Amino acid sequence: MNLLFEEDGAFKTGTILTDNDASLQVETPHGKRLKLKSNHVLMRFAQPGAGELLDRAEAEAEGLDTEFLWEVCGDDEFGFAEFAREYFGHEPSPVESAAVLLRLHAAPIYFHRKGRGRFRKAPAEILQAALAGLEKKRQQAAAVERMRDELLAGQLPEELKPLVRQLLYKPDRNRLETKALEAACAEGGKSAARLLLDCGALASSHELHFDRFLFEYFPAGTGFPAFEPPVAPADLPLAAVRAFSIDDAATTEIDDAFSVTPVDGGWRIGIHIAAPGLGFGRGSSLDAIARERLSTVYMPGNKITMLPDAIVESFTLAEGRDCPALSLYLDVSRDLMVTGNHSRIERVPVVANLRHHDIEPVFNETTLAEGGPDFPWKTELTLLWEFATVLEAGRGKPAANQNLVDFNFSVDWSETTADGPGRIEIGRRSRGSPLDKLVAELMIAANSTWGKALADAGIPALYRAQTGGKVRMTTAAAPHEGLGVDCYAWSSSPLRRYVDLVNQWQLIGWLSGTAPAFPPKSPELIAAMRDFELTYAAYAEFQRGMERYWCLRWLRQQGHPAMSARVLRESLVRLEAIPLIFKVPSMPTLPPGTRVQLAIDSTDLIDVDVRATYLETLAPAGNEPIEEDDADLPAATDDASATAPDTPAPAATEAPPAA
Repeated sequence: MNLLFEEDGAFKTGTILTDNDASLQVETPHGKRLKLKSNHVLMRFAQPGAGELLDRAEAEAEGLDTEFLWEVCGDDEFGFAEFAREYFGHEPSPVESAAVLLRLHAAPIYFHRKGRGRFRKAPAEILQAALAGLEKKRQQAAAVERMRDELLAGQLPEELKPLVRQLLYKPDRNRLETKALEAACAEGGKSAARLLLDCGALASSHELHFDRFLFEYFPAGTGFPAFEPPVAPADLPLAAVRAFSIDDAATTEIDDAFSVTPVDGGWRIGIHIAAPGLGFGRGSSLDAIARERLSTVYMPGNKITMLPDAIVESFTLAEGRDCPALSLYLDVSRDLMVTGNHSRIERVPVVANLRHHDIEPVFNETTLAEGGPDFPWKTELTLLWEFATVLEAGRGKPAANQNLVDFNFSVDWSETTADGPGRIEIGRRSRGSPLDKLVAELMIAANSTWGKALADAGIPALYRAQTGGKVRMTTAAAPHEGLGVDCYAWSSSPLRRYVDLVNQWQLIGWLSGTAPAFPPKSPELIAAMRDFELTYAAYAEFQRGMERYWCLRWLRQQGHPAMSARVLRESLVRLEAIPLIFKVPSMPTLPPGTRVQLAIDSTDLIDVDVRATYLETLAPAGNEPIEEDDADLPAATDDASATAPDTPAPAATEAPPAA
């Protein structure tokens, strides 16, 4: 005797070896013996053989119409054998009974299981809902398959076009579009970024990296909301000075300017800082904008300003205008020693915006040593450089930035290369020039002097402190060992950094005798400091990432030539021509500073990676400037024009054309 039974949710057959009423010893068609409880048996039969029943029943079940079975069965619970008897109109054969069982079991939407071999038809309304859901799933599966096929064919499905950024940076795995993209990536062996780039979803690899940053930090876009126009005080006194700024050609946010006025026994040197804090205050709509952005974002070929362009234009220290400013005046004797200082809120006549490319050819270490040609502002610049040298020595940090190189990134958006819009040029500029020292030392003087003044007045401010080599922000006037000053409060870039704007409001309160914008122990001040630190670090990391990306673009423009590099440590090197750091696994162990020649094998603009092969060790190049190899070393000032420690260097700021 044979039997049909259910085990682990599957139907099986076997031959009875021993029948003990409550249990049976059974041998399956494959020779396996097992012990089976009697209540697991669904049907006993003599013919056909145990190995034939299910095969023949499956063939018979193919001819049974599930919908018809649902129509003819009753509403009460039933067993498969009795239903087979009613359906066939005679005592069913074992094959017929098993066929009905298989068909009922395979249609759980139509027939609900109520036990082993027992079922109940689904109510009509439940069946219709289930069938609708089944059809929806079928259509969804078909849509996923269609979108996958389109992606593999290099076409971007219409459904994916408005979701590209979400699919790349924050995919929702419950969406059909995400499932289609993942399926295409798995079948095509490509990442989502590469596949979408191949399909034209992105204009270039640059858009991929730039949009990732915008998606996280500017989800609503880089445009500014409506704001109340600022109103600068109309009764500010006019300073009796002729101020001039010193900036890179690309600088538009001119925060600082200088003046030199002869006085009895020496000079009065003015450090003038743009004063947007006079036009709007804490709690204003412009404060909300600056508080949200916290800093201008720099990158090669572009920047995202902290304040709207109209506000920058109103308060930038542009030549030919009398500009609202906070001024620090240093009384300097003829031997260039500071004998006193005082600060004012005033309007400053800015008579010139000097640019590096115009001034450095006639004002540099060589011209200073040899006399050089005459040019406008030579007297003032020479005096300020000599004064800066004294200030630098007084800090105990002389020549902190000599023998270093800055790299300037310039993107020409009017050109398009094989890698997309933009052609990159990377220039080298030796750091520590007379202009660098001049600007850096005067900024350090202003930030440290004003920081101490606020501390002495008991007015809270935001400081940069360095102890034990670690730089941090604090509300306490702590020493900055790297700069050699007792305290250092960022105050010189209020158009670019929220910290500087906050400190400017505190300075305005101090100079005007009014309550400071942030009182002592202000939780809002501490919150602003913490948010700024995190955001500023993220912006700096993005800038470094984009500079690395454009270094790869530069290599590709050059056709991947062989390049010289310097060993930093172990297999880590930096190219000499551009500031690109990467590992060369094939390089032997060499001392740091060793020059090597590398073959650039490949560059990857998606993963922003480069592969190179060691060729040979080169002879030393002599005492030439080298690039920074430590992020803690001083970096360029926030106007990209000089050297002020503890401030990251912005990249070139040419904006790309409007989309």
